[in-house]
Amino acid sequence: MTDLALPRGPQRIVCLTEETTEWLYLLGEEARIVGISGYTVRPRRAREEKPKVSAFTSAKIGKILELRPDCVFGFSDLQADIAAELIRRGVQVTVFNQRSIEEIFSMLYQVAAMVGQEARGLVLLELIRARLQEIEAAARRLPRRPKVFFEEWDEPHISAIRWVSQLLTIAGGDDCFPELAGEPLGKDRIIADGAEIVRRDPDIVIGSWCGKKFRPELVAARPGWDRVKAVREGQLFEIKSADILQPGPAALTDGVEQLHRIVLRWSESHG
Repeated sequence: MTDLALPRGPQRIVCLTEETTEWLYLLGEEARIVGISGYTVRPRRAREEKPKVSAFTSAKIGKILELRPDCVFGFSDLQADIAAELIRRGVQVTVFNQRSIEEIFSMLYQVAAMVGQEARGLVLLELIRARLQEIEAAARRLPRRPKVFFEEWDEPHISAIRWVSQLLTIAGGDDCFPELAGEPLGKDRIIADGAEIVRRDPDIVIGSWCGKKFRPELVAARPGWDRVKAVREGQLFEIKSADILQPGPAALTDGVEQLHRIVLRWSESHG
């Protein structure tokens, strides 16, 4: 009987978004990556080591084909057209659509399994989960929870997506627009009437403008916002989009840690 070798998983991977790139590096499997998104900043060395083959909703199909990938990793319906074109060209494509913390964990485990790193992946994921539980426990001890408006975009105002809202809750804050967090598309989280944000009067405003620098002075200058507690008390903060809006390791580690520090500082001055 011939011994059949266990499959080694895809050896040449193109990552169209940052989270799978970061995760493969954390798994020690960066050698499999042959192409990355131009928006990749985590880990920084990836930008120097790997060719950039895509933006977010566009990609250099010809360049990807030249790299002869065994698999392309993508994210969400926003990359559906890229995926469809690659599939028509005979490329295997795996598109994840994680929008919640548990879906992020699931995606990370699936990627680890695909490259034969289930054991290492589980260890890393358990460490991340344990730290989230520590943060959540510390948040439960806070005397007060601040109301937080998390703004993904400024014109129009777009509120937090589900995993950000969930991480904010773990960190000790209360999302000002929890009813919008479950909407997967940014267009469905638009707050058309900016006066509604003023009416909800957040204690903290956190901006993460999808790669554009957050401008607290512009936020403070919005009509009527001088009445908002966060503006009056100078509680306007930025978390870089690469740290919180990528549904992967970054959000579950650096992103939530930054949220927690902001909430703790507020709590210390409002206890």
